Amino acid sequence: MTSWNRWLLAALLLGGSAHSLCAQRQPPAPLVVGAYAQGSFIIGHTPAVKHLAVSHPTGMELNVQRQTNGSEPWHAWYNYPKVGLALVYYDYHNPVLGKSYAASVYISKAFWRTRRQELNFRIGTGVGYFPVRYNQETNHKNTIVSSALNATIQTRLEYDVALTEHLGLLLGLGLNHYSNGATTKPNFGINLPTVLLGLNYHQQRPFRPLGTAPEPQPVELGRNYLNLSTSVGWKQRNATDHRRYLVNSVTLALGRRVNRKSALVAGIEGFYDRSLLAQLQDTSRVSDQLPDVKKAGVYLGHELLFGRLAFVSHLGFYLYNPYKSNKFYYERLGLKYQFTERVFGNVDLKVHRGSADVIECRLGVKL
Repeated sequence: MTSWNRWLLAALLLGGSAHSLCAQRQPPAPLVVGAYAQGSFIIGHTPAVKHLAVSHPTGMELNVQRQTNGSEPWHAWYNYPKVGLALVYYDYHNPVLGKSYAASVYISKAFWRTRRQELNFRIGTGVGYFPVRYNQETNHKNTIVSSALNATIQTRLEYDVALTEHLGLLLGLGLNHYSNGATTKPNFGINLPTVLLGLNYHQQRPFRPLGTAPEPQPVELGRNYLNLSTSVGWKQRNATDHRRYLVNSVTLALGRRVNRKSALVAGIEGFYDRSLLAQLQDTSRVSDQLPDVKKAGVYLGHELLFGRLAFVSHLGFYLYNPYKSNKFYYERLGLKYQFTERVFGNVDLKVHRGSADVIECRLGVKL
């Protein structure tokens, strides 16, 4: 796994964007429909995958985007981004890797926009399916993909120029990443720098936002709150042990919304990773006194807010860590969705020094 795992997700986080696709008020926001061809190469980010970084994958993407128009307050705060759904196909031109199929949701923010041109940055996440994957007996050379389902992270810079009133030519540079977050191993993941060329159909061009009055400041601005949550996840210890081990955590956090877009959080949390217990038992004698595999830590974090949806990023430090199976710090990236005023859910990726540790499914209450 490379540091690009940290984007993960810059992960499900965007899954909440689907709410924006279907919850627009009248009049409906305009659509943009695109079809792109893709050319890529595989980054040999570790010696274990360099034998696979020899082909040049090609692919196609079909997408539909909703241009936000000001029907929700956060649209204007972020300069009216697009939210979209993409279907992506890759042929890796290598029988060891085969093909992949993915569906992702994303947000695309305009940095520069005129009547005929746009320059956008896009980030998205979703699920990828790999029919061909690692098998110890029949496909042991596939050290990149060991499970059928994988998370995908996409980042991209796109330039769109009008050819006609509704048709635009798109040029793009991007990076696609696929990984299962250590759910099964080997788990080195695949990174695909990509060049794109395609067409967009714009239902409305140039874009015209609704003439709505500026929204007042959010009522929770400047207020403190408490979050109590718990998470579960599963991970595989190594390629030879096919069992999935349960990982739990409990978190208490203090948060404060500091402006329209951001909230700051700080918390304490405890972890219980059962794969560490199995690891200790494999490497120790029966008579040995085994250290405690439970861990406890503190963290500082930031939440980037899009209505009920938030991008979550944390940096934590272990205060109680008898079995030093990893570095003294950890990182977390995820997506948080506020289901009600009190109840929220997350999908997070916990990372140790750029390597995925576990995908956490979190449920919590705001006090």
